[in-house]
Amino acid sequence: MITPLEIQNKEFRRSIRGYKESEVDEFLDLIIIDYEKLYKENIEFKDKIMMLNEQLSKYRSLEKTLNETLIVAQSAAQEVNANAQKKAELIIQKAEMDAKKIIEDANQQVMQIKQEYENIKKQMYIFKTRFKTLLESQLEAVENIFDEITQDVKIQSEQKNETDETKETNEEE
Repeated sequence: MITPLEIQNKEFRRSIRGYKESEVDEFLDLIIIDYEKLYKENIEFKDKIMMLNEQLSKYRSLEKTLNETLIVAQSAAQEVNANAQKKAELIIQKAEMDAKKIIEDANQQVMQIKQEYENIKKQMYIFKTRFKTLLESQLEAVENIFDEITQDVKIQSEQKNETDETKETNEEE
């Protein structure tokens, strides 16, 4: 690219029928001013582009880092979620096993209580039967005693009657 200084230092050869030197110099001066402005703007724009490219590369690097971080965070979240799911399943399984054990224990207790109830019922029946038998035997014994007493009383009464009759007969005699 041509610099403004090169334009300014450019010398043209003279010819007989050439352009008016003062007009060419004035025009060249205008071109130099405009070209110098454009040249400086171009340098500024190049610097700005370079700075923006650096920022862009920083932002791309930051974006890449953020994407990687997001991916890591997503995978960590999925892992935490999976672990929580597994832990929840384990807790549920343990609770179900505990519930089954409690139900089994309760069923065993119910069976034991039923068995004890049946044993007590049997013992009650045996006791009732024995007691009934005892009472019946005692009642029979009491009846026998009453029968014996009644017979003894009859016998005594008969003996007394006989003795009274004998006394009467003896008295009569």
